Amino acid sequence: MIGWLPLKDPSAQQTEGEMVTLESLVPRDHLLGKIGAVIDFPFIHGLVAELQGPDNGRPAFDPVVMYKALDIGSLFSVRAPHTNCCARSR
Repeated sequence: MIGWLPLKDPSAQQTEGEMVTLESLVPRDHLLGKIGAVIDFPFIHGLVAELQGPDNGRPAFDPVVMYKALDIGSLFSVRAPHTNCCARSR
């Protein structure tokens, strides 16, 4: 039986965890912080509830997360790599 040994012991910095919250990353005066303070995004779950059933295959991505990703993309002109590829091929 071959055992795997680390090349060296991990330093204390490598084994420590760090807690990060979105609130600490996005300041309240940032555009995204202002939008989040005004819009209550869980209303999207009610809009798509009838489109998501328990027998439609694997669970979908959270619709709120998907909407926020699209919203951030349109606000900051950030596109997913596959959409750039499709746009160039037309």
